[in-house]
Amino acid sequence: MARVVTGTVRLSYAWVWDAKSINGGDPKHTCMLLILKTDTETVKKLKDAEAEAEKAGITKYGAGFASKKNTKMLKDGDLEDDESRRGHYYINTSNKNRPIIIDKNMQPILDTTEVYSGCYARVSLDVYPYNASMNKGVTSTLKAIQKIADGESLGGAGHYKVEDDFTVIADDDDFLK
Repeated sequence: MARVVTGTVRLSYAWVWDAKSINGGDPKHTCMLLILKTDTETVKKLKDAEAEAEKAGITKYGAGFASKKNTKMLKDGDLEDDESRRGHYYINTSNKNRPIIIDKNMQPILDTTEVYSGCYARVSLDVYPYNASMNKGVTSTLKAIQKIADGESLGGAGHYKVEDDFTVIADDDDFLK
């Protein structure tokens, strides 16, 4: 298993606060990492970790692992119809346990509106081989997220704050105005 800490990536399909079941599977905390193709350092780390995991899979599961394994973990966003993936590589990562979520100052983020699809973060993940029910491949476990910056929402509520719409109302205000 290889630990990878990315450079700055953009989160998409970020279900990191509450676990979600996909296609009837076990509920997991998931997100897609959009990695700019120009971030050659992160791309190299992920490709190296994937190659290391594939070698570990061959050692652990036999030579047939490489010939029968699923497609690569790191995918080319330019081959997809989703405009937000253009110019990026991407991977999907998940964990049954909620990842550790911190800010730039290493402080825990407790406000669930702070980390969302569209924000920018560094991500820690473990990359490893799997062999389950005739399905083989290399995957990752989402360990931690360090939010770096806000970004335009990629759908859903995004970076919504109730303070954007409402203000404090004093007790002596006439609420029928």
